[in-house]
Amino acid sequence: MENQLETQWYVVHTYSGYENKVKANLERRVESMNMADKIFRILVPTEEEIEIKNGKKKSVQRKVFPGYVLVEMIMTDDSWYVVRNTPGVAGFVGSSGANSKPTPLLSSEVRLILMQMGVDDVKTRFDYEVNEVVRIVGGPFANFVGTIDEILWPEHKVRVLVSMFGRETPVELDFEQMEKL
Repeated sequence: MENQLETQWYVVHTYSGYENKVKANLERRVESMNMADKIFRILVPTEEEIEIKNGKKKSVQRKVFPGYVLVEMIMTDDSWYVVRNTPGVAGFVGSSGANSKPTPLLSSEVRLILMQMGVDDVKTRFDYEVNEVVRIVGGPFANFVGTIDEILWPEHKVRVLVSMFGRETPVELDFEQMEKL
């Protein structure tokens, strides 16, 4: 297995009902075996569902792919070994033999799964800066021009100052609602 120096997502097959145990076991092994520089995120894909029982609404997390866990990692012999030998892991999906290299997910597949889970993709491209002048392209302030006042990373929003009624008014926008001038 040759070294790949790029982070990719892999699907790990687990024993039925062991998804959360595998996640916890793998997180412990990553820490105890000093693999945090090769194995990054471990996800059990879930989605929120509204369940109605006896006339009462209840929000529950349903596993999207029962029996599978997603692992973001750099594939090396060591990282493969750590994941493959974690209790509850049956193997990697997309590998034909016991020691063959697994096939990573396509980035479009990962993006779709993360969006379905409500988890943001790690890399959000945003090349704007505070004090930069932008044109608003969506929402009620479309076609207004303003200056970026603040970038709110966790929410993926931007506060833009727009001149209205003779004074600067702050407007909160999603990243996609503006463009460079």
